[in-house]
Amino acid sequence: MTGDPTGGGRTVPQALRRGLTFWRRSIQARVVVSTLLLSAVVVAAVGWFLLRQVEQGLVDHRVASVLADVSNETSQLRTGLRSAPGTETDPDAQAQELVNPIIESGQARGFDVVFVGPGASGTTLAQRGALLYTPRLEPSSVPQSLVDHFGSAQGAAWTFTTITTTASGHSSSSPGIVVGTQLHLPADGKNYTLYYLFPLDDLDQTLSLVTRALLTAGVLLLLLIAALTWLLTRQIVTPIRLARRVAERLAAGQLQERLRVTGEDDLARLATSFNQMATNLQRQIRQLEELSRVQRRFVSDVSHELRTPLTTVRLAGSVLHDARSDFDPQTRRAAELLQTELDRFETLLVDLLEISRFDAGAAALDLDDVNLTDVVRRVIDSTRPLADQRQTRVLVRAPDHPCVAEADVRRVERIVRNLVTNAIDHAESREIVVTVAADEQAAAVAVRDHGVGLAVGESAMVFNRFWRADPARARTSGGTGLGLAIALEDTHLHGGWLQAWGKPHEGAQFRLTLPRRAGHPLRHSPLPLVPEDAAEVVA
Repeated sequence: MTGDPTGGGRTVPQALRRGLTFWRRSIQARVVVSTLLLSAVVVAAVGWFLLRQVEQGLVDHRVASVLADVSNETSQLRTGLRSAPGTETDPDAQAQELVNPIIESGQARGFDVVFVGPGASGTTLAQRGALLYTPRLEPSSVPQSLVDHFGSAQGAAWTFTTITTTASGHSSSSPGIVVGTQLHLPADGKNYTLYYLFPLDDLDQTLSLVTRALLTAGVLLLLLIAALTWLLTRQIVTPIRLARRVAERLAAGQLQERLRVTGEDDLARLATSFNQMATNLQRQIRQLEELSRVQRRFVSDVSHELRTPLTTVRLAGSVLHDARSDFDPQTRRAAELLQTELDRFETLLVDLLEISRFDAGAAALDLDDVNLTDVVRRVIDSTRPLADQRQTRVLVRAPDHPCVAEADVRRVERIVRNLVTNAIDHAESREIVVTVAADEQAAAVAVRDHGVGLAVGESAMVFNRFWRADPARARTSGGTGLGLAIALEDTHLHGGWLQAWGKPHEGAQFRLTLPRRAGHPLRHSPLPLVPEDAAEVVA
């Protein structure tokens, strides 16, 4: 039975992503792992230091013990040599009589012996006479540096070495200490060198035991630290997680959610403060909701109530405006101003009524297949007098094929008209380009001007009700300050996007994006929000 490598390849990245997500979201895991890593570094450093100290202490103790044993052996040998008769004529026989008991004693006590004759510095052990050593020991275990030392100096000396032994044709090596001392043989009156080689196998075993003990203690200590850190962080993280869940429910609109307060510690005081904050927020939100409801009701009522007197005033103003040719110049000017301001007031009233319908949720769509290119051309034709008045040319860039979207033609036309009149109002007599495009999922209209532009942060505020970038600027188009807000509401009603880009003195671009089919979610726009000539303008 074979596995599916493709499925396994998908499983590993998925598990990795889950692990990374858990790592990013879990404070407890990060704290535990960080504490464990730092503790592991500290434990490893302390363990290494302790192991070095133990090793040094064991080596120093072993060296002191070896030197003491060699000193005793050498003292006994020298005592025996002083009591030996001086008429001995055979140095080899005297050396064997002297060294053989030491070799036998060394085999019983666990050390080896090498006995060599006199020689100058630089000569090897093989070049010196009367070579006696413990069976199975390789004489080369004695370092040449120590051999050279006794070629020109006297007195005891020691060093570390590697002891090599041969048995049944197989050689083995182990660390050891070699101590050399010189003896004066009465037989020929020359100085001979006696080397004692003590293995350090017991020291290695002790160090291995200490190392295993330190490793075991370190692992147990790290596990204990991890468990304690987990428990301690859990006591802190659990209330934080509860607070997060309550905060998420509050953000979702469940304003009655509160934290349970237990104890009198800092976390309990934090929970109490959180609950007080939630209570204050709930009260303020309800007050704002009530104020907003009253405000919407007021706007709706006032807008409806003003319809009747406005109609009466409108009729009277129309009569005066029609008869203005019979008036003197001042009265004629007053009649014209009255008609103009009545037009502005009626436009404002219509916008307020439309806003009140949006606030009340009473706005509905009358859907139909709409060609955005035709909508744009109708809007430009209707706003041409305003553009001519401002000496502004409006260009249309549209493909040859229709850019159709399922939408409410009246509302889409109102959106485009608001965008074009806003561009004319701020273009400062420079050219305006209206671009239309569509793909399989969306259709879009972008209105680009090269006027005053937008400062940082104003691209989002420009859709607020009654907001103006520069209140000192006169509105040549007679706007009410609600046009872009209504356009945004119309766009949201279609499930589309209405976005703005701009830079000071480099112009602005507003982009309307609608789904080709009503109810389909938008994922992209066929037109860029930042215009293609933005980089050229900046340069």
